[in-house]
Amino acid sequence: MFRRSSVPAVAAGDVPDEAFLLDVREDDEWVAGHAPGALHVPMMEIPARLGDLPTDRDVIVVCRAGGRSAQVVAFLQQNGVDRSINLDGGMQSWAAAGRAMVSEDGGAPRVV
Repeated sequence: MFRRSSVPAVAAGDVPDEAFLLDVREDDEWVAGHAPGALHVPMMEIPARLGDLPTDRDVIVVCRAGGRSAQVVAFLQQNGVDRSINLDGGMQSWAAAGRAMVSEDGGAPRVV
């Protein structure tokens, strides 16, 4: 269903604060730590949730390290979400860049 190819990417430090972030990680990864305001849709649910995504603005797709999100960006672009962009390095680079994170478990936000 998903295949990896060369897709547009953006560095964590270059993502505008008001960007639409789509987090495609699994539930446990999301609970541990994610960007505030991100939409959580696990990778395998993307085909059924295409209608939840905007088509009139950039959609920055994020996973842990950038591999799964690159596959999702390729899939999105093939399915009409032309403005989808991979977050280079995923949440690991997001955290390393000092970008804001929150957790759902009450603990300090972290990337797992």
